[in-house]
Amino acid sequence: MGTSTADRMAAAYFDAIEVLCGVTPKGWYAERGTVRAAVTHAGVATLNVAYDTTLEPDLGSLDELAFEVGRQTAHWSIMVRGEVNAGVVDLAARHGLLKRSDLPLLACAAGEIVFRADTAQRELVRQVGAAEADLYTETLAGGFEAPEDAFGPLMGGGVLDADPITGYLAELSGRPVGTGLGMRTAGVVGVFNIAVVPSARGRGLGRLVTEAVVRDGIAAGADAAYLHTSAMARPLYESMGFRLVESWTVFEA
Repeated sequence: MGTSTADRMAAAYFDAIEVLCGVTPKGWYAERGTVRAAVTHAGVATLNVAYDTTLEPDLGSLDELAFEVGRQTAHWSIMVRGEVNAGVVDLAARHGLLKRSDLPLLACAAGEIVFRADTAQRELVRQVGAAEADLYTETLAGGFEAPEDAFGPLMGGGVLDADPITGYLAELSGRPVGTGLGMRTAGVVGVFNIAVVPSARGRGLGRLVTEAVVRDGIAAGADAAYLHTSAMARPLYESMGFRLVESWTVFEA
């Protein structure tokens, strides 16, 4: 997978963020040249973000939209693709965003995904709609070990019924213990919200949910999948066939 793949996966991700802002309650989205701004009002910095869609950020527009995002929420970030230059670092610092972290973007073609779940395991994961938004959000917060209100109105309203979004719950003995979210844009499926509550970890549920998201995305016509990963989860995704296509940088307070 080369630069063209990275561009395509990045474009799909940016489309997904725009869609999310359009359907989530109180969502806000803006564009200025190659720069975008997205606000969901969730208490998660990467869900309220100013970013450039290219490898050469427009610092002037990025600065202007960063101001707009920071004005709306206390938890926000600036995100850029590829190598970070001194101008971006200085810009983030002027906005008080001094914490810097890498955000690997992984992708996999549909034919290269390694599926391991058998029929019985697949039955542990089910799709959920807006009627179960509160249960989904509660499980999502538990999986990320975040305060119950961290995701705010993110999954409220009709988000989980909106096209092209599909929500997933993993359950053990009828109890929800894990989440996932698939978003199909630009002919690929994005994998989001993979989280398992502490008491249910170590049983392969994260992989099961990821497989469900990707399998359903491919069935709906996607020819590839992408996701962002933490360092801890990266070996899991690589065992499924995902490979690094680009590394992004996030600045937050």
